[in-house]
Amino acid sequence: MTRRPPNERGAALLTVLLLVAVMAVIAATALDRLTLATRIAGSAATVDQGRAYSFAAEQIALRRVADLVGRDPAKLTLAGGWLGREFTLPLPNGTGSARLTDANNCFNLNSLVAETVPGRFSQRSGSMRQFGELMVLLGIDAAQAQAIAGATADWIDSDSNDGPLGAEDNVYRSLPGAYLAANRKMADVSELRAVRGVGPKIYARLKPWICVLPVTDPVRLNVNTLAPEQAPLVAMLLPGEMTLADARAALAARPAGGYGSSVRFWEAGPLERFDPPTEVAEQAGVTSRWLVLTTNVTMGDGFLTAVSLIDANGGAPSAGQAPPVIVRRDWGESD
Repeated sequence: MTRRPPNERGAALLTVLLLVAVMAVIAATALDRLTLATRIAGSAATVDQGRAYSFAAEQIALRRVADLVGRDPAKLTLAGGWLGREFTLPLPNGTGSARLTDANNCFNLNSLVAETVPGRFSQRSGSMRQFGELMVLLGIDAAQAQAIAGATADWIDSDSNDGPLGAEDNVYRSLPGAYLAANRKMADVSELRAVRGVGPKIYARLKPWICVLPVTDPVRLNVNTLAPEQAPLVAMLLPGEMTLADARAALAARPAGGYGSSVRFWEAGPLERFDPPTEVAEQAGVTSRWLVLTTNVTMGDGFLTAVSLIDANGGAPSAGQAPPVIVRRDWGESD
């Protein structure tokens, strides 16, 4: 027999231990990846199931909206207690809720422009004044409000020429992390943060009052669903003329069955001294084309939020001519 040198004793044991350690690391890594893959697959299944429940909630909501519109296509009121009410969704493997709100009662940023020809947008001065007035009513400095209104209109309009107090490509190119103005309709209110003069504080103040709809028509409120605390939206219609007190009084004086027409609203006691132009008077409408459905689904540790924009007119010129449709869907919480 050949004797091993003393310095080689235990080499085989060390080799075996090293192999065991390497195999343990490989096994732990494989197990970790398998666990991660299982969780990802489970999360994907949960999201898919949650989306399926959200789609089902949309169909229920569309039927509900069709019923609301069918009662009286000429006006939409608070009758039935539908506005802002949480409806529980009967889900077999989780919990869910759905809530309808009126998307007409906000300032549509896309109304700052008019679509003169398809795909071409020009600034609408009347809407710019109303947007500036809304900001003033919310406590923003008047000069700053006018500058933001002008810059927002420039952000959307099709040309590259600076409007009064506006901002186009040359302004944004000079900023850190240079970028260009969109020159198209906004797709989400978060785009306003890119407009010159809109900082985090101003954006946070404006966000509850603004929206982005897929049309450039002038803002058309529904005075039958507005709450008294939303009076700034009414007061902005007549910049420098109507006060918040006037607007609150008109909303507080609303009949139980709602105003029957824009004319009835302007004839209400608190507003009878005003004589708005026809196009402004019609902005105080009594029906709603746009509604928002917010659906929340919880399944185990998973949570899904869906925000769906509903066209109650179904794309038709007026209500009752076509069934309501979903025109936009957002997943997850907004900013």
